[in-house]
Amino acid sequence: MKKAEREIYLKEKLVKMREIENGLYIDGYLAIAGTDEVGRGPLAGPVIAATVVLPEDFDVIGIDDSKKLSAKRREEFFKIINEKALAVGTGTVPPERIDKINILNASKEAMTASYKSANENLKKKYQSEIEYLLTDAVELKDIPVPQMNIIKGDEKSISIAAASIIAKVTRDRLMIKMDSQYPGYGFASNKGYGTKRHYEGLRALGVCPIHRRSFLREK
Repeated sequence: MKKAEREIYLKEKLVKMREIENGLYIDGYLAIAGTDEVGRGPLAGPVIAATVVLPEDFDVIGIDDSKKLSAKRREEFFKIINEKALAVGTGTVPPERIDKINILNASKEAMTASYKSANENLKKKYQSEIEYLLTDAVELKDIPVPQMNIIKGDEKSISIAAASIIAKVTRDRLMIKMDSQYPGYGFASNKGYGTKRHYEGLRALGVCPIHRRSFLREK
């Protein structure tokens, strides 16, 4: 794809990814948040969620599901989103909690915490609160505002995509730090996922404090 063609494609994609939010603005909602989590599948590390409230005129092209972006692009967008967003919040659930309540419930807990954090930040900055929440197919029953649970939401909603980027970069940075604290598993490169190097580390060193023991029992 040539540069000019890609530019047109990305602009068209941005328009499409703003359709859900634009419909809600037309319905009268002003503070629309998107939430997403990362880290459901790894053998080690927390699950981390983010909630992002973007301004209505947010028009940064290229933002997409974090899994479709390079690490460099995610870092670039992480900075832009934090600069331009009305509010950003994150929530973290550690491995021992995941083992206790299972990964689905832990993911919901992280998203709920990130929603509360973003809402508090929105209140501090603008004396306003989140009015509508968009999620990536997960219903959050403890959220006191209307919500839309969208299958593959990180591909269809600019707000959810932005949240996926914030969550992904936040977790990746944490796992790089964990690599220094718990060397031998390759956390800096595999981010806790079950790669060959990670399993070699487990065989040589055993489990470390950030491993999800319930996940290892399943292997």
